Amino acid sequence: MIQQVFLTLPVADLPKSVAFFKSLGFAHNPQFSDDTAACIVISDAVSVMLGTHAKFREFTPKAVCDTSQAVEVLISLSCERREHVDELVAKALAAGGTTHDQPEDLGFMYSHSFVDLDGHGWGVLHMVAQPEST
Repeated sequence: MIQQVFLTLPVADLPKSVAFFKSLGFAHNPQFSDDTAACIVISDAVSVMLGTHAKFREFTPKAVCDTSQAVEVLISLSCERREHVDELVAKALAAGGTTHDQPEDLGFMYSHSFVDLDGHGWGVLHMVAQPEST
């Protein structure tokens, strides 16, 4: 059974990217970090490994995606409360991130998104608990 998920993302400026994610309230795990990569802890089960472009290229023969021209990946984070969605997006925008949309309330789900300093897309959502059918 899967216990943890580690996403690996290429970043142009490692210290700036670490500072960005720390400003969102995520922890930096120095045990899995060095001058070429940093581990950002999103939750007990999810971490993001930020790697310099050179470090990222050690894991793949393919070119690093130019996120100004193409989408590399979209990552979605589920929050406990609707307010957490708004808070996380606000923190991302204050730290230099951007957004391309407005919050969306579908009744069963509330969502918004941000784009980090390196152009990676992050969806942030809150799912409303549905009553069990009898």
